[in-house]
Amino acid sequence: MGKQVHVRLDDSVYNALSEYIDETNSSVQDSVSSAIMQFLKTKNNDSVSSDSGFSFIDLFAGIGGMRLAFEKQGGRCVYSNEWNKYSQQTYFANFGEQPEGDITLVDENQIPDHDVLVAGFPCQPFSIAGVSKKQSLGRATGFEDKTQGTLFFDVCRILKAKRPKAFMLENVKNLRSHDKGRTFKVITESLDELDYEIFYDVLDGQGFVPQHRERILIVGFDRRRYGEVIDFSFDIKPKGPAPRIKDILEKNVDEKYTLSDKLWKYLQDYAAKHKAAGHGFGYGIADPNGIARTLSARYYKDGSEILIEQKGKNPRRLTPRECARLQGFSDSFIIPVSDTQAYRQFGNSVVVPLMTNVAELVCKKMYELDEARITSEKTSKTQASKRTLIAATSGDNTQKGKAAV
Repeated sequence: MGKQVHVRLDDSVYNALSEYIDETNSSVQDSVSSAIMQFLKTKNNDSVSSDSGFSFIDLFAGIGGMRLAFEKQGGRCVYSNEWNKYSQQTYFANFGEQPEGDITLVDENQIPDHDVLVAGFPCQPFSIAGVSKKQSLGRATGFEDKTQGTLFFDVCRILKAKRPKAFMLENVKNLRSHDKGRTFKVITESLDELDYEIFYDVLDGQGFVPQHRERILIVGFDRRRYGEVIDFSFDIKPKGPAPRIKDILEKNVDEKYTLSDKLWKYLQDYAAKHKAAGHGFGYGIADPNGIARTLSARYYKDGSEILIEQKGKNPRRLTPRECARLQGFSDSFIIPVSDTQAYRQFGNSVVVPLMTNVAELVCKKMYELDEARITSEKTSKTQASKRTLIAATSGDNTQKGKAAV
C-alpha cells in the first residue's frame, strides 16, 4: 500500500519537471518516485566500501535473484538495470536502489568498471538474413551485424566496452533450439568473437527447490586476460534431502486463493477436452511429497500449472510467499507489489540457490585464474631479471678478459 507525500516545489523546479514529463511521457508520481530512489541509491552506494570483494553488474535484473546469488559470494553490485516499473519497486524494497530503465538507451561507457557481468537477457528473434547476404558476397561480419536490434546486442556492447573478467548469462532452456539452433549459434559465435571462452549447460532447479525448472546457463572468461587454456564445469551439488512441495506451504492461507466454482469447472472441462483430443494440456495438482511443474509468469491468470489440493473444497493457488519459496527466496524477501505483479515477478525469476551454486563455481574459477595469472607474471619477471643479470655478468667478464689481454 503506497503512502502519500505532498511536496511543494519552486516554480523553476516544477517547470523543469513538467518539461521532463512531456518529453518522456511519464507521470508526475513515477518521475518524482524515480528521482527519490536514485537519490537514496547514491546515498547507499556512498556508504558501501569499494574494497569489499569483487564487483558485478546486474542486467535484466528482474527482482534481483541473480544479485542475491553473487552477493552470497561476497560480490558488490555497482550497477543494475531493469525496465519494468513493478520489478523496480520490488528491487528497491530489497536492495535500496532502483535499477536504471531502458538498457537500449544506456551508454555502455558510463557503466562502472566491474569484474563480472550478470544478465538474464530475454530471448528475441535474431535476423540472419543480413548476415547470410554478406557472407554470400564474401564480406566479413561481426557480432554487431548478427545481434543488432536484439537485447543480446546490449550485453555484447557492454562486454566489448568494459571487458569484465567473467560473465554469467541465464535464459530459457529452449534458447538452444530456437530458430532451429540458429539463435544460439549467433550467441556463441558473438561471445567467441569478443574473445571470451564460453561454457554452457542446461540445469534443473529441482535439486534445490521442489520445482522442475530447467534453464540454460552460459558462463564466459576473458581470454585476453587469462589466455586460451581455460577449463570450467557445472559441477552442481545440491545439499540435504530432496525438497518437497509441502516444505514450502503456508499453514494459514486466505480463502481468496481457493479457486471459484466457475474457474475450477472451467479448468476441469478444459483438461477433459484436451485429454479426449489426445493432448496433455490441463491443470496440475501438486504432489505434496513431490515437486511442482515450472512456475510461469502467467500463473496469476488461473494458477492451473500448480494447484494445491484441499480437503472438502476446491483446490487453491500458491500464495505469493509460497511462489517466492518455490524459487528459493528467503522469507525475509520483501514483496511490496500486488499479487498479480508478484506472480509475474516470481514466474520470471530464477531459482536462487541454483544460481548461487553456479555463482560460487564462477567466482572460484575467476579467483583461480587470477592467482595463476599473478604467478605467471611473477615468474616472467623473475626470469627476465635472471636474464638481465646473466647478460650483465657476461658483459663484465668480457670486459675483464679484454683488460687482462
